[in-house]
Amino acid sequence: MSISPLVSAEAAVLLVLLPVADGESQPSASVQTLVSYLQERISPTIRVLKINAATHPAVVQSFQAQQLPAFVLVRQGVELWRQQGLAEGEATALLLLSKVNG
Repeated sequence: MSISPLVSAEAAVLLVLLPVADGESQPSASVQTLVSYLQERISPTIRVLKINAATHPAVVQSFQAQQLPAFVLVRQGVELWRQQGLAEGEATALLLLSKVNG
């Protein structure tokens, strides 16, 4: 029995490094809204993977982001793009798709 991977090795992944909001484990509503929008807009071309600083602090720290949220686009282990701080919805979605498609 073989198990198929969740994402092919060639797929691009947008890592969303999420801050802890007000000492809680959930990010702010504005961050959640942006991530949901990006997820709808760039899927299935780019998979969105949320990494919460509250539950995975070592992973978030490994990216050495100076400001959270941070967005890191990777494909096959290579960083293609990075943005620290809150991004703009449509402009960011178009930029991400351009980085992957051409």
